Amino acid sequence: MATVIARPIQKERGEISVKADGLNSSPSDSKDRVFLDTSTIESLNLGVPSDEKKFWWQRGKGYDPGAIATLPSVFDDPETAKHYQPRADWENLHRFDPSARWTWREEFAIIRKIDWRIMIFACVMFMALELDRANLTQAVTDNFLEDLGMNTNDYNWGNTVFKLSFLCAELPSQLISKWMGPDRWIPTQMVLWSVVASSQFWLSGRSSFLTCRALLALLQGGFIPDMILYLSYFYKHGELSLRLGFWWTAMSIADIIASFLGAGLLDLRGHLGYAGWRWLFLIEGLITLVLGLVAFILMPPSPTQTANWARGKKGWFTEREEIIMVNRIIREDPSKSSMHNRQPITPKLLWQSLSDYDLWPLYLIGLTFQVPMTTPTQYLTLTLKGLGFGTIKTNLLVVPSTVGHIITMLTVTYLSEISGQLWVWGLFAQLWALPFLSYIYAVNINSIPNRVELQKLKFGPQQDNDRPRYRRGNRVLVSICTVNIGIYIFAKAYYIIRNKRRAKIWDAMTEEQRAEYLATTTDEGNKRLDFRFAS
Repeated sequence: MATVIARPIQKERGEISVKADGLNSSPSDSKDRVFLDTSTIESLNLGVPSDEKKFWWQRGKGYDPGAIATLPSVFDDPETAKHYQPRADWENLHRFDPSARWTWREEFAIIRKIDWRIMIFACVMFMALELDRANLTQAVTDNFLEDLGMNTNDYNWGNTVFKLSFLCAELPSQLISKWMGPDRWIPTQMVLWSVVASSQFWLSGRSSFLTCRALLALLQGGFIPDMILYLSYFYKHGELSLRLGFWWTAMSIADIIASFLGAGLLDLRGHLGYAGWRWLFLIEGLITLVLGLVAFILMPPSPTQTANWARGKKGWFTEREEIIMVNRIIREDPSKSSMHNRQPITPKLLWQSLSDYDLWPLYLIGLTFQVPMTTPTQYLTLTLKGLGFGTIKTNLLVVPSTVGHIITMLTVTYLSEISGQLWVWGLFAQLWALPFLSYIYAVNINSIPNRVELQKLKFGPQQDNDRPRYRRGNRVLVSICTVNIGIYIFAKAYYIIRNKRRAKIWDAMTEEQRAEYLATTTDEGNKRLDFRFAS
């Protein structure tokens, strides 16, 4: 569903405005706001948005931890508040209190607590996902293909089947998660896919390989959006954006661990008469099984539902902490109370989401933005082995590129958050990748002919009309990267135009017409006239 949030904006003339705006929105000048002057802010005992210091190094002499952190919201005006009231069955309703006030010291202490209780284990679970979906790149550095009588064409098919199955599972998984609750479905996913991942120990050939890749992807698909939905229960937008940067970094850390772990586990080749890659799949799958069972215990349904036999009878948070957690989230984004955490998506809501053409540019970006960078990564170990490196060296040579990925990921995340222009940095990623992909396409990196011939003998026929440089495949990657640049620019222009057209209608309305619209409209989400897309 599309999202409407209440976002406080600092005005130059000493006023604070509260605006019903789109998620990820930026403080653009428009008239669709409820203005609260300085005296009103003081009478309501509200904080100033500019006082929020997201990073510890911003908290210098001017930082007052005892200042009010309750930021302006639509709930501060009785006329607008009635349009954003939480639904009666919202799981956090008993802690909803628009009059609640708290300090920055309290808020940052709670955020740190959420980081320790929720975010760290979320990163661990993501690492488990990455281990089980990416350990195939370590397996092929062993005699995986030869032992199963396969070649790199079969490896290509395995990756293709995995990607397609993963994509097909995304939507069904999210529907199940919304129905069961992510705190139940995510651990269930982990347990189920760990069984399939471990079962790869008994692979016998091409058919069993492709079947396992498909099943693994079907069970893992949807994990990422399910987890992001879950984390949104605990974090505000800006906080979540930053933490997702660290969350994705956990994936890279998992790749580093996988390289070292793979180098050790593959050395078990011959133990009890089994190949090293078989032990790799079995042991890493069993690790995920344990984490999946632990997840049933460590994932509370919501900020106010943390009590159980393992987390304690009183839960992880005090009543005061729960009040702060709930109200700081709902004040920023009132739409988070429009559905409860065990509510299934109806066919009508699903159709509304799929037919919402305003979201299609984002869907398109989501489908293609990672393709240019992911493909070379998946084939790096195979390429290094083809150049003559051994199993251990091949796995260790992957580590430097992964470390570089961590550094750039965190840097881009920080810059995008402080600039408020996420699209710019998404575009920058494509511009960054383009020259490297172009180099791989234009330059023959297979500079040692005898090793190329060795690769032919070892892996058998593989797209003979494209190997060993794979110019056709690399040309496709360059094309996709170029198209992605155009998509980002198109999406930016599209949302600017949509915002301007909607603002023109809204600005032409009188205050009475706006009030009547808010009271009677059936428009929802991004179809509301007071909604603005991030620009």
